[in-house]
Amino acid sequence: MENTASVKKDPAANRALVTVCLMMATIMQALDTTIANVALPYMQGNLSATQDQVNWVLTSYIVAAAIMTAPVGWLALKFGSKQILIISAIGFTAASMLCGIAQSIDQMVLYRLLQGIFGAALVPLSQSVMMEIYPAERRGQAMAIWGMGVMLGPIMGPTLGGWLTDNYSWRWVFFVNLPFGIATVLGLLAFMTETEKRQGLTFDWLGFAALSIGIGAFQLMLDRGEDLGWFDSSEVWGEAIVAASGVYFFIAQSLTAKKPFVPIAIFADRNFVAGLIFMFIVGIILLASLALVTPFVQSVLGYPVFSAGILLGARGVGTMAAMMAVGRLMRFIDSRILIFAGLALSTLSLDMSAGFTTDTTAQTIAITSIVQGVGLGLVFVPLNTVAFSTLAPQLRTEATAMWTLIRNIGSSAGVSVVIAMLTTTTTLMHARLGEALTPWNLGLASPDAAALSPSTDLGAQILDQILTGQATLIAYANDFTAMMWVSLASFPLLLLLRPPSGRVASSAPAAHMD
Repeated sequence: MENTASVKKDPAANRALVTVCLMMATIMQALDTTIANVALPYMQGNLSATQDQVNWVLTSYIVAAAIMTAPVGWLALKFGSKQILIISAIGFTAASMLCGIAQSIDQMVLYRLLQGIFGAALVPLSQSVMMEIYPAERRGQAMAIWGMGVMLGPIMGPTLGGWLTDNYSWRWVFFVNLPFGIATVLGLLAFMTETEKRQGLTFDWLGFAALSIGIGAFQLMLDRGEDLGWFDSSEVWGEAIVAASGVYFFIAQSLTAKKPFVPIAIFADRNFVAGLIFMFIVGIILLASLALVTPFVQSVLGYPVFSAGILLGARGVGTMAAMMAVGRLMRFIDSRILIFAGLALSTLSLDMSAGFTTDTTAQTIAITSIVQGVGLGLVFVPLNTVAFSTLAPQLRTEATAMWTLIRNIGSSAGVSVVIAMLTTTTTLMHARLGEALTPWNLGLASPDAAALSPSTDLGAQILDQILTGQATLIAYANDFTAMMWVSLASFPLLLLLRPPSGRVASSAPAAHMD
């Protein structure tokens, strides 16, 4: 009892314990965005599902999390951050256990939907609480710690998921959340005090409904578009129209309502708006590049799942190293300079990735991953700090929810677009390369190329494999180049950012600790 009391009286010790609990919640939620991906083929067989059905295991989670991220700020202000965090952690852990024991694809999709609903609040509220419990001079360091969880979770997911699936079963990608969920709940109950609640808050149901419908339809369009042939499908057209209509009514409601669902005041802050655009781009680079490199290493270079995960984990090493250093560097170097350096490294890594071939070595991939990891680490922490530095403290909770929402939408949009480009370009390049396979092609007429004669079945099969391989390489190169240009296009946004003001930054509310 004496030790417990001393911990609660010591602000520094209590802050550290709350940070550990918040980081466990952040990593747990961020990890589940990618950990189930590698287990999908095993789920499909075990649950007797079709490819289209098993894809809903990912889609249901993404859509539910995206929709429920929007009201997180209002819920935290109404009921308190501690209460919402604890309920979310309990619900997320329970839903994870249900996913692990699911006996049908219908049950799995339902439980993943619940997992997304409860998990939506964990990341934005963790960020909001971290900014409040740390003093202004240590806020950059706090964002570096929090950013590690957000960025390392999706990177670690495929590696951990592959290892658990190979050594145990796909069900363990969900069971692994149990000890972290229990520890998070007990820690928050013991060491975090409740934030101030605002009485008399009304809820803008019309604004929430419009935004939810818009986000849900947009996510469905992104996730279903590749399978349905994008705008060749009437379903995709319908989802696009519903998404546009939902966003339109949300904007109209926000501009005309007395108390809108999302406060318009957060969009009056130049730093925050510029940061939102930056965060959308970071979301694209973070997950879309991973969605490209992972199948390249596995399918083109032939690495097994676990080996590929270890190799790509080098990006996490680079990110962690950068985030450990950047919190201290921000005390001496302008945040905008650090963001510029991070963007430059990210752009360089994408240019290096565009040169990948079947002869690319593991060392080259690891170096490229580390460079990109360092770049993302240098961007993420200063960007979080600068974007919130001029924002009024009372708007911070709602702003973090919007911050997470924009990053998630950027990630989803980026993954869908690059995968669609990869498929389309591969088909197009295969057709163009095939146009050169004529009887007058001198290369095929050579005696050394007798086995490649398109007039024989074996020769035609070998030629098709060669063409597919080359077309795939060109498609990957085009995708990485396109992402490089997106990264380059974000540099002018630096001109919109203002350096953090000591006066504004120091106006943060006092720490909510026992």
